[in-house]
This record gives sequence, C-alpha cells and structure tokens, in this order.
Amino acid sequence: MPITLGDKTDFALVGGRVLTMAGDEYDDGVVVVRDGKVTAVGPRKKVRIPRAVEQIDVSGKWVAPGFVEAHAHVGVHEEGEGWAGDDTNEMTDPNGARLRALDAINPDDQGFRDALAGGVTTVVVKPGSGNPIGGQTVAMKVWGRIVDEMVIKNPCSVKSALGENPKRVYGEKKTLPSTRLGVTAVIRDALASAREYADARSKKDSTEKYDGSKEILAKVLSGDVPWCQHTHRVDDIATAIRLADEFGYRLVINHGTEAHLIASHIAERDIPVVIGPLFTSRSKVEVRRRSLENPGHLARAGVKVAITTDHPVVPIDFLIYQVALSVKEGLPRDEALKTITINPAEMLDLDDRVGSLAKGKDADIAVWDGDPLDVTSRCLQTFVDGRLVYEYVDGERRTAQPFENAK
Repeated sequence: MPITLGDKTDFALVGGRVLTMAGDEYDDGVVVVRDGKVTAVGPRKKVRIPRAVEQIDVSGKWVAPGFVEAHAHVGVHEEGEGWAGDDTNEMTDPNGARLRALDAINPDDQGFRDALAGGVTTVVVKPGSGNPIGGQTVAMKVWGRIVDEMVIKNPCSVKSALGENPKRVYGEKKTLPSTRLGVTAVIRDALASAREYADARSKKDSTEKYDGSKEILAKVLSGDVPWCQHTHRVDDIATAIRLADEFGYRLVINHGTEAHLIASHIAERDIPVVIGPLFTSRSKVEVRRRSLENPGHLARAGVKVAITTDHPVVPIDFLIYQVALSVKEGLPRDEALKTITINPAEMLDLDDRVGSLAKGKDADIAVWDGDPLDVTSRCLQTFVDGRLVYEYVDGERRTAQPFENAK
C-alpha cells in the first residue's frame, strides 16, 4: 500500500535511477530506509530488501538526495509579513557575533514549504549582511514543528560581511564603520579581542568573565566553526583571504560575485565558494559582474562550489533552476548537482548526515519525474528523515502539516 503523506515508516524506493552523489549512479537502483536512515543503496540485483519494508516502485523516475541550500534567510525573513516577519539584521551593533539565527526562525514561514517542492531538505539559515559580524548560522531540516527539533548543527558557522552593506548601514548613521577600512577594523578588533579572551580563559586561575561574542569567535579561531564571509567584489574577496591568513580560521566565501577573477588564487588556497544568487538584477555596484557563467569558471579552476538562492532574494525552490542554467552557461554537468548536495554539506561539516545517499545518512530524499537538471522536471515526493512530507499529485502540491490541530 502507498505511504501516506506525513507518515514515517520503513520503505524501499525500487527501480529508479539513483543519484547517490557519493560517486555512484544506478539505472535500476534501490534505496532502503529504516528508522529514518538510509540502510542500503545500490543496484536492484545486489541489494537485499527486508520483508518488513514497504516497497515503492519508482521505475522511470530519478532519486536524489535532498538538496542543501547553503545560504538563506528562510524563517528569519518571512515572506509576505513585512517588518513584523523580518528579523534578518540586528543593525544596532557592528559586532553581532553573539546573535543566533536560531532564535528568530519561524518554522511556519512559507519558504519552508516551497523548499520541499524544490527538493530542498536542508537549509543553512544565516543572519543578514548589515553588520561586519552578523551572527551565528544554523543548519536545519526544512520540516518540523519547532526549530529545536529541526536543527542539524548549531552554530553551523559565523556570518560576516564586507563591502557595501555594512559600509552603507553604519555610514548612514555616521558612525564606525562607514568605510571598507572601518568594516575590516571592526572584524579585526573583534577577532583579536577574542584571541586574548581565549588565552585568558585557558589559564588555570582565570578570572575572565564569560562573553558570548568572544566565546563564539574563539571557536572560529580554533577552527571548530567556519567563517562565512559575505563578499562580492574582488578587492573585498582579497581582504577576506587576508583576514583569514592573519587569524587562521576556516574561510568560506559567500556570494563571491567576482571570485572568478581570481579563481586560480582561490583554488590554490583551497577556499570554497558559495556563489549566488544568480537570478537577480545588477542592483548595486558590487554585483555588476553577476553571471550564470561564474560557477563554471570557478569549478573549472578547481574551486569547490556551492550555489545559493539567498532566499528570499531568489525563491528557494528555484535553487535547481539556477544550477541547470549554470550548466547551460558552462558549469560541468558532472559537478552540477554536487553544488547543491555534497559540496555545501562538506563545506559546513554536515556531510556525516546529509548531502548524499549512503548507508547511515539521514533519509532525506527527493523523487523526480525526470532529470533534475531538466527545468521541465518536477519533484514528485520529498522525504525528510524518512517521512513523506511533500508530494505532487494530480496537479496539486501537498505538504504534510507538522503542527497539531492546525487548519
């Protein structure tokens, strides 16, 4: 019997073309799911399907891991809610390291339902870019009742911004930082202070008091938490790399609009790039070189690339369309789906749970009626932790309701 929307059960997807994103593809494949985890993946002739498992025939369909959106504001910048639903930027303190996206996410935001329709099952929610240091990001599933039950990793990274945004925000207030010099100085001062704090706290008889901002920045400096740097222009990207060299943290370039101009330099440093959004106008100076060709330039240079919608800048369910049209403009096809699966998962230390279909990983799966890179293909079913939470039936999108007694 078919699985009912909202059910969490043991099942096997049988007969589809399985894209594992772990190096293997199977034209007549099987994915076995038990207790919310993938327990087996492989060709039908080699995978044993337990009798207690419900078999779902997906012949003629494509089976892929749920996509990973590496940079979005879903839940903190709610659609259609105006100022009341916008908690993206706390633009009253240039150093917002202690701020947590986790504390402002509404799981009932329409963006989460749109994510499921686009095959997205994991999202890294980030504060905005109005501050030099915006705050802590969180990696989470896109379906659930309360954010605490949806978390994969918190904090996932720390968000920081260079370039026009913080310069404009504080320049309009006529306070530090109002220039690129000032923005960089704020970041440098905060990191230097955190380094001193960590040294003081490590001493046996330390009297150093706990400080939330310095505590999380100390974790950045120790390498435990990545540093996600909002930066578009090539000179700002160079500054991001300079700061990373100075303090020794794990840099992940976010947006990277002009990263292709120094692609070989970035590749030599083994710095990953989360690029996008790609479906936008050139609305400000630093995105004047925005192009669907840029992911391909970076990938061919050997840079590990992830693609982002920056939702709600671009709707999150358009993530796969950005990838497909990047292929049209030169992104190698064999790298394309990696940019929204295993690549972002590896960049942000999530690959032990998501980003590929492999034994022991979370059963986050999307079933497509055709090649996901064909823009006419549609996501038919989305599973999160082995639960069917979205389906497309008879021309209608249906999403499981996570909330009790909801109408």
